[in-house]
Amino acid sequence: MNEENQKSKERLEILKKIDEYELEGKFDVDVEEDPPTIALTKDVDYLNKKVTSKINTSIANIAGKKFLKKIIKEKALIIKQISGIENLNNLESGAIITCNHFNPFDCFSIEYMFEKSNKSKSHKLYKVIREGNYTNFPGFYGFLFKNCNTLPLSSSTNIMEKFLEATSQILKDKNYILIYPEQSMWWNYKKPKPLKDGAFKIAVKNDVPVLPVFITMKESDIVGNDGFNIMEYYINIEKPIYKKDGISQKEAIKHMKKENYATWKSVYESFYEIPLTYTTKKEILDKYSSIIG
Repeated sequence: MNEENQKSKERLEILKKIDEYELEGKFDVDVEEDPPTIALTKDVDYLNKKVTSKINTSIANIAGKKFLKKIIKEKALIIKQISGIENLNNLESGAIITCNHFNPFDCFSIEYMFEKSNKSKSHKLYKVIREGNYTNFPGFYGFLFKNCNTLPLSSSTNIMEKFLEATSQILKDKNYILIYPEQSMWWNYKKPKPLKDGAFKIAVKNDVPVLPVFITMKESDIVGNDGFNIMEYYINIEKPIYKKDGISQKEAIKHMKKENYATWKSVYESFYEIPLTYTTKKEILDKYSSIIG
């Protein structure tokens, strides 16, 4: 049987779509169909002040840890190496953790990384998620999305004000917030994508560093249910990026974003031993020149 015929048609379509989106410069658009977004209409208990929130979060965190152990044991998630853990261990404040987004399980990789650090016993890791994943994701994953120290974004201005208040308190308490600044998830995409401002706005506003994490990968010899080899992850924790003094907030945000991208680019080129290039049409790529250089 032809090898391509053994591979999931859905996955092959996703890879084709990624090629198309890279060519068109649609870096911030998801390639997979998410459940339709249902808008948040009620306030979110971002800081778990309610008893019911505390209980659900406790249950979700226990369930999440069990699930993480399970997928590692079954080699559905293979974390080959964590480098630079000292860059997390040595932080004296809260921080925004940025990471490239290429698989639903990459969030569990960051959870695993955090558990291996010296921060996990006395600090918390929160995760910013899209509105639809919080309001309309089914089953077990939906339960985790709602309760596992998650911070949903919202199309409501009032709720977003509460979101920003919560992130400020979380960072003030020296906790950590994971944000995917690329905005989109592209399955097994190895390159860093242009970044959005959000993560860096929160960091600048709260005068905390950004800790850039870039996950690189190699194929294992294990074939998954979709017919593709499961990837081995190498988690690269780089040096924190601090707000630059003596410049405006707008310039500080731009500086942090550009430094983050440059760090990811350096890790990519060092690990894969190739220069970072895109297939994107030149006239489209030019608009990203201030970010990607």
